[in-house]
Amino acid sequence: MPQLNKGGKYVFGISLIGDDGSLVIPPEAADEYHIELDDTVIIFSGSRSTGGFCVTRPGLLRPSALGHILDELPGVEGRTVPAGELVRYKGRRYAWLPVGGQATLAIPARTMADLEIAPGTRLLCIRSSDIAFTMGAKGPLWERARSYAGEIPSF
Repeated sequence: MPQLNKGGKYVFGISLIGDDGSLVIPPEAADEYHIELDDTVIIFSGSRSTGGFCVTRPGLLRPSALGHILDELPGVEGRTVPAGELVRYKGRRYAWLPVGGQATLAIPARTMADLEIAPGTRLLCIRSSDIAFTMGAKGPLWERARSYAGEIPSF
């Protein structure tokens, strides 16, 4: 897993959104965040500078200091809103998505449009915190990734 600059963020790799909206979570990220322990993930809109979205799972978010978000969004945790339907809460948008085999996500077209990503978008998978990682679409880390001398795995 490369660290793009000394003391900087670690990246797990680059994932390409397929023509059908499919996305592979880099195996190291899937392992570190134990994606296999839940059959769904919670995604939420990324920062203005990084774009894309962040990924966590209910089993990580619920016991954290941010677990109250799930209390405020019962349709997301309880999956009573359609998969990928983004629900607004305090400046961010949240949705749930099922996790497929080999830690894959199928991102609906409407979700991609709302997040300003599309098939063919390359997302930089970044370690963000102990409860979520970011699938970043732009920003300073992407600039560093483009000039990184080492190899960044692609998925």
